Formats: sequence, structure tokens, C-alpha cells
Amino acid sequence: MTASPFAALRGAAAAGSGTRARARALRRAALLALAFALGPACAGGGPPPDVAQGAQVVADPAIVEFQVRAQAFYDRFTNRRVNTLATFQDGLLRGYFRSDQEFTDYYANLAQALVQAHFERNEPLTAEVEEFLVDGPGRARVRFHMVGKNGLPLRFWRTSLAQEDRWERHEGGWRILPGKL
Repeated sequence: MTASPFAALRGAAAAGSGTRARARALRRAALLALAFALGPACAGGGPPPDVAQGAQVVADPAIVEFQVRAQAFYDRFTNRRVNTLATFQDGLLRGYFRSDQEFTDYYANLAQALVQAHFERNEPLTAEVEEFLVDGPGRARVRFHMVGKNGLPLRFWRTSLAQEDRWERHEGGWRILPGKL
């Protein structure tokens, strides 16, 4: 059974909080609708992907499923305090890991990285996927970037954190492999 492209949007809208998440989901839906509308007209008009730059056209359902799942995971951290009991006990976040121990390791690493990057209240304002890297069958990496308010005194600019996570396909689903502590 194939999920519709709008199912990911509904999941992303539920993942955020308040009107910002709804507005973001509506913008994505509008862009997706525009892409579907213009897709047939532009199908042969653009240059082919530059394979010298590493670009690839992907149609494998497992890879597309991975991209949707990974984006939904990182969207769960947008406008949400990471170092709270509610986030730690989030069942949806725990579902991205093979065990509670792996989730706890990942969670501790992420919370510590946000503290070291001086995120105010450990709350990323945005969590964007920068790149999906497929290493082989059932193995991939995701580079993501989080931006938030700077928690240091008299720092009016934002702070950021860039990291890379390893993912593996395990028992039919994509799971995160936490790094070493």
C-alpha cells in the first residue's frame, strides 16, 4: 500500500505546534500541487542531473519512504524543547530507533549538542534536512541543520547546529543508529 504525498504533509502538520506548523504544511502542499501541475509541462525541458556532481534520480520506493520518514523525524524537533520530559517520552520519536537504549543514547547526544551550541531553552526554531546520502542497500546518512535563538547573554543573533545521522533499514523500516557517546 502506497501512502499519498499528502499523508506526509498531514504528519508534518501534526508534528509541529500551532499555526506555524499549519502554515508550513500549507506552503508545502501548495508547492507540491504546483510541482504536480507543472511537472508534465516541464518534464523534458530541464537539463539532466549532473552525475559528475553526484546527483541521481531516485524512484526506488524504499528510498522515497526513507526520505519522507527522515524529514518527519527532524520536523518533530521544530519549535519544541528537546530537554523536557514530554519530548523524552514521545512515543513517535522512540519509534525511529530499534530500542529504548538507542533512543536514550541519541537523545542524550542531541540534548548535549544543543547545550554546547548555546540554544536558548534547548529549543530549535527550525530543523532542516540538508542532504540525504544513500551509502548502499539499507544504509543511508542524513545531514541536518538546526537553528535557534542564542541563549548566551547579550547575543541577539541565532545559533545553529549541523550534524549527520546514520540510518539503516531494519525489519522493514528505517531506523536511526546513534553515534558513540
